[in-house]
Amino acid sequence: MKRAMWHAVAAVLHVLWLTGVPGAAQTPGTAAAEMDAQAMAILTRMTSFLAQAQRLSVTAEIGFDVVQDSGQRIEFGETRQILIRRPDRARIDITKRDGATSGFIFGVQEIAVFNTREQVYATAAKSGTLDDAIDYFIQDLDMRFPLAELFSSQLAETLPAKVRAASYVEPSRIAGVPCDHLAFRGDWADIQFWIAQGDPPLPRRVVLTYKNAEGHPQFWAQFSDWNLAPDVPDARFVFTPPPGAAKIAFASRPLVQTGEREEGEKGARP
Repeated sequence: MKRAMWHAVAAVLHVLWLTGVPGAAQTPGTAAAEMDAQAMAILTRMTSFLAQAQRLSVTAEIGFDVVQDSGQRIEFGETRQILIRRPDRARIDITKRDGATSGFIFGVQEIAVFNTREQVYATAAKSGTLDDAIDYFIQDLDMRFPLAELFSSQLAETLPAKVRAASYVEPSRIAGVPCDHLAFRGDWADIQFWIAQGDPPLPRRVVLTYKNAEGHPQFWAQFSDWNLAPDVPDARFVFTPPPGAAKIAFASRPLVQTGEREEGEKGARP
């Protein structure tokens, strides 16, 4: 199985959809005729709401494809418990489908990543806002954070700007919640959102299809247990190593020359 390889590829592809490609040419207006105003209005309402939320918690059930050499797609997944307290703190607890647990914490002065099965952890100094910490976590520490942009304070500006085509699919229900099903096209991936109708306009499901990747793998997440006023004491963002855990360093990020820019290859994860 190519599971480990997919963790690296999925992170790169997901970041490409969310952040774009450095130096990639944009062609404004080429998909203007395909921009459904209703779909864009619903997306903008959702992104504005999430960007302004000062604290939240949510459970995300995640699945992602691993394309085999035969072309067959095999799905793996995990459950993420996400806790956000702006402007500078977050905690993500992860349980994989095989039972392994891990997570990471953005505290006041450090980022901590832990893996309870392997009994290891790593820490790095942190300062600035949660947005700064997430960017450092992904770009400098070379770590995975699926759906990171959904929890950025800049979401209302960054996500709609990457949409090249938008359509309203249909009214739908996710886990009994009435939603609007929307479909968008980007340069590197297609994305579908199911956004709750009425207030609050929270995402209930998202599916990304990486149309330029071999086998067109998908990433999906279904959200539940949204709480916009969770109890978030400081202690939730303080990392205490479990007894017997060994501290390790974050994997170094080797640089390779690719044309006019350098990219870091994905390293091992603690």
